[in-house]
Amino acid sequence: MTSAKPATSEQTNNNNPHQTMKDLVALCKRRGFIFGASDIYDGLNGFWDYGPLGIQLKKNIADKWWFDMVECPPIGPDGEVLSIVGLDSSIIQNPKTWEASGHLAGFSDPMVDCRETKKRYRADHVEVLIPTDPDAGNWIAFMEGLENEELEKRIKKLRKGHGSLDEYTRKDLPSIDLNDYERIIAPDVTIPGTLTPPKDFNLMFKTFIGATATEHDDNTAYLRPETAQGIFLNFKNVVDSSRVQVPFGIAQIGKAFRNEVTPRNYIFRSREFEQMELEWFCHEDDAQKWFDFWVEERGKWWSSIGIRNANIRKRPHDDDELAHYAKNGAGCIDLEFKFPFTDPDFGELEGVAHRSNYDLTKHEKHSGKKISYQDPQTNEWFLPHVIEPAAGLTRGVLAVLANAFTYDSNRPSGHFMDFHYDIAPVQIAVLPLHSKGEQVEMSQKIYHQLRSQYRTQIDIKQNIGKRYARQDEIGTPICITIDPDSLSDNQVTVRHRNNMDQDRVSLDSFKEYLRNTFDNHS
Repeated sequence: MTSAKPATSEQTNNNNPHQTMKDLVALCKRRGFIFGASDIYDGLNGFWDYGPLGIQLKKNIADKWWFDMVECPPIGPDGEVLSIVGLDSSIIQNPKTWEASGHLAGFSDPMVDCRETKKRYRADHVEVLIPTDPDAGNWIAFMEGLENEELEKRIKKLRKGHGSLDEYTRKDLPSIDLNDYERIIAPDVTIPGTLTPPKDFNLMFKTFIGATATEHDDNTAYLRPETAQGIFLNFKNVVDSSRVQVPFGIAQIGKAFRNEVTPRNYIFRSREFEQMELEWFCHEDDAQKWFDFWVEERGKWWSSIGIRNANIRKRPHDDDELAHYAKNGAGCIDLEFKFPFTDPDFGELEGVAHRSNYDLTKHEKHSGKKISYQDPQTNEWFLPHVIEPAAGLTRGVLAVLANAFTYDSNRPSGHFMDFHYDIAPVQIAVLPLHSKGEQVEMSQKIYHQLRSQYRTQIDIKQNIGKRYARQDEIGTPICITIDPDSLSDNQVTVRHRNNMDQDRVSLDSFKEYLRNTFDNHS
């Protein structure tokens, strides 16, 4: 077994954040990770399709979460294995669900409309440039996240070539007095005074049940805006049908829908998305202990799938941003990731919240059904408190993609995807040096030996350099190359993605070699 090391190269995960995002989006489409939904019809804003590699990556993350939560759950603070069961609840529930949960009355965001363009903006996503010189002209509104270069262009366009960004201060639109709206130029116009005062807009998608249903009938339903409520509705069903006792958890992975007015930042904020949620039911007296446990546990989990510690942080919610269900509990902590479009700041990846017993109380009251729990040891009746680790699966995909996207000056493509071995869409690629003859036959034999143990791909077309570049871009950790010498010496070349080291390995021992390699990266 020999090893050849490549020339040293510059590797970094964060050179120019804005350019990184553009390059990442381009790679994701070119290599089949993510496409715009309805692409041939110019897309549909806020909706995305996952290609062959994207769906595999998403499934790998979801499967890892499910295994670590349900099939092989964590060890609790007392050293015992946690009790967690799974659920798959309906996307459409009885509309009374959303009355009880507060979504119909309170699940809304303040919106502003532009009278000129008829466009609608979420108020807290709009920022305003205010001239430091009161005589310098109108105020300029723009959507948050706009790069300084683009802001400079907009200033010069509106002021006929004059002015610069350093002549303005920034304020969020919600903090501006309504009397000053007449001075604001909306994001997509050139004249001031077109923005309306903010008004609430419910984010739930409506639908109608029944073959002849119309919006005028009393059969309005909603696509769920979160997966949590289906778990609360089934709390009693699970207790009655399963051998679970408080404390225990119910886990669910599923789609949710929010009619976002301004979906943005690729798949970070979309109208259709997936969540990985756990509702952990416990006694009120133990809520703080379990809250602390799950905050720590969920941070370790993201690290276990390769998220670098420098890219993730824990941020407690301030009192004024706590959700209604977390007001009287241990609070809420967000696990945030440094996305390219938030860099140097962070964006939400997962929240761990103490929901108290708000949801169970509301559903018991609105349904008229008793769903309280009786402790078999003490005979005490109570509605359990809930600790909720709620992760975005689609945001998790984006975090994994951004975390893995690595610039390398020594590679022809300039980038490779540094996926953790466990979740890489393709784990091993088998590459015959030539596309015909005995090398292909040997490659196919090796492929069939490996495909039941690893996500394996056989890649025959193009020259070997282009095939290595392709496997680097899709994040394949290991490439096995079969060359003319392999036919006589029964050895193959194993190439490692991250450092491009190459080992010559005998076929008699290469399965053990691969097993050790993957064990060392698990």
